[in-house]
Amino acid sequence: MASRIRPYRRPPAAHDPPNDVAAYRSTALRHPARPLVVIPQTLSEITGPVHGYGPIGPLDSDLTRQHPGEPLGERIVIAGRVLDEDARPVPETLVEIWQANAAGRYAHAQDTHDAPRDANFSGAGRMLTDAAGGFRFTTIRPGAYPWGNHDNAWRPAHVHFSVFGHSFLTRLMTQMYFPGDPLLALDPIFNAVPTARGREQLVAAFDLDVTEPGRALGYRFDIVLRGRDATPPDE
Repeated sequence: MASRIRPYRRPPAAHDPPNDVAAYRSTALRHPARPLVVIPQTLSEITGPVHGYGPIGPLDSDLTRQHPGEPLGERIVIAGRVLDEDARPVPETLVEIWQANAAGRYAHAQDTHDAPRDANFSGAGRMLTDAAGGFRFTTIRPGAYPWGNHDNAWRPAHVHFSVFGHSFLTRLMTQMYFPGDPLLALDPIFNAVPTARGREQLVAAFDLDVTEPGRALGYRFDIVLRGRDATPPDE
């Protein structure tokens, strides 16, 4: 466990997705009915703990090597940095990811999508950022899946991210999408982000320097916690 004291700037107005998005139907039942109360920053809000419980194993960041066999699908590498609002690295912070398999199905009992499971893919990983705020995951490109929000609704391929940052209030949960996905233009969750700049921040960039020759395509996805250039949260 670790504790740091570092006040933070609140996100600017109209930066985050609104609580109620008409096209994203379930938001109507999931948001407060009254305006939020702004709570002043106190010691309990701006200090840690910032790490999860339990040791992080050597295979936690390589989702393709967590089982006896190779998972099905296209191997990819996702690398990036966690930065604060002033573009300074955030070292030793916990980054967690979770995702569907290559067929678009989560390793979860409540996922009833009519797509095959993969016994060699659990779809979850974690690691601590290095001194430069860097992280690197090896995984499988997830598949799209239907989600029942509207007629013929499909979620674009995406990877969920959770980053703790320096304190509980700087924790960010967001989604990373892939460039060129035709489903992005149709997705109410992605398009709930109110600015074009914010939506661009959620789309990873292909990076040949991250790509592993003969093994896996590489994508870069940097994450900014809080402030004017903050990565938008998951709706």
